[in-house]
Amino acid sequence: MPALTDKVAVITGASSGIGAAAARLFAREGAAVVVTARRETELSVLVAAIEAEGGRAVAVPGDIRDEALAERLASTAVERFGGLDIALNNAGATGANEPTPEIALDRWRDTLDLNLTAAFLGAKHQIPAMLARGGGSLIFTSTFVGHAIGMPGMAAYGAAKAGLVGLSRVIAAEYGAKRIRSNCLLPGGTDTEAGREFAHTPEIIAFVEGMHALKRMASPEEIARAALFLASDASSFMTGTAMLVDGGVSISKT
Repeated sequence: MPALTDKVAVITGASSGIGAAAARLFAREGAAVVVTARRETELSVLVAAIEAEGGRAVAVPGDIRDEALAERLASTAVERFGGLDIALNNAGATGANEPTPEIALDRWRDTLDLNLTAAFLGAKHQIPAMLARGGGSLIFTSTFVGHAIGMPGMAAYGAAKAGLVGLSRVIAAEYGAKRIRSNCLLPGGTDTEAGREFAHTPEIIAFVEGMHALKRMASPEEIARAALFLASDASSFMTGTAMLVDGGVSISKT
């Protein structure tokens, strides 16, 4: 039996990369998916691809920093598919990329809003929907940056993504007895559209690959499979974790 039969999932940042790969995989594993991102055309293509494979999906485009969108995603899951079991709060961006003293306050706030506050807003509306369903799995896409290692120029991004680990652990403590699990997924370097904005030359790509013990970057599908593990009953006794799926970047000195 597929791992997510009769489950309903909300996935943010789904127009490309890890979010799109997770949406396709979750749908293949039996879940109905509600996907969001700002790029409506890309979401429409994703929904069409899922439906062509016999899956169920609906797109709700918008800006995840908008609380009204967070509420609309949860209500769409309930109204279209009967409830909410899984949320992959995946959207984010590196944002401000300067030495710490040079980061303008508005850039700092924008980066935290996109990576941390938006995930809080999502959880704020996802949790009640999951409680009504009798439980669920919250997943936050964090990163090794700011958790396992520091990288110059990424103070805002590292702080925001590390903040997701704290948010996730508090939710795990608050709602574990009510059968809501909350975990963070910490990918290593991943070959995504957003990642290629940073790793945009052969030299930078080689450097990033060399940071990892596996000497390569992940594919979005590899990270999606890790998200599937956290979404499914295979991880039924896991909550409050920060699960590294980083190709060994956090331990590699070679």
